[in-house]
Amino acid sequence: MATTSHTALVGKLVLVVVAMFGFGFALVPLYDVFCDITGINGKTNETAATVYAGEVEESRTVTVEFITRTHTGMPWEFRAQTHRVKVHPGELNTVEFYVRNPASKGMVAQAIPSVTPGQAALFLNKTECFCFNSQPLNAGAEALMPMRFYVDPQIPDDIHFFTVQYTLFDVTGGNDGDKKTNPFLTSFVEN
Repeated sequence: MATTSHTALVGKLVLVVVAMFGFGFALVPLYDVFCDITGINGKTNETAATVYAGEVEESRTVTVEFITRTHTGMPWEFRAQTHRVKVHPGELNTVEFYVRNPASKGMVAQAIPSVTPGQAALFLNKTECFCFNSQPLNAGAEALMPMRFYVDPQIPDDIHFFTVQYTLFDVTGGNDGDKKTNPFLTSFVEN
């Protein structure tokens, strides 16, 4: 009798472990959907938004701050040319980011954006951004990369300030950095 109850208990425990394992795999896509709906994670659009054609809300100003950093081991120099800009919702704005590859070989980078507070990410619309594509840069080269954006006029009145952070990652292994060029590089200087 005891053997039967132990077998039943082991069966139930195995079922619980399999269910927990399956739930763990389901969490990642569920979390992504939740973040897309609520904007909590600060994710921005990954493709170009259409240019806003409505009224610019000149009576209101939102301050946008830009922070840059490189991932551990990424040797590039990376900085925002404009660290902070005051914008009117609906107004198209352009800021530029400087990059320099001091390495002795060509490399490919990918910028990943995030927005704080996360809710503001829902209202940041990028019409052009270097973060949409990988950025190849030859050894010793430097470039200016533009980001064109507007803040949606429907941004809540309590958001007067938000930060956009770009983290630059080395993705050279997945791309042929010496043969590709990117149209978003507005100034390319070989040293």
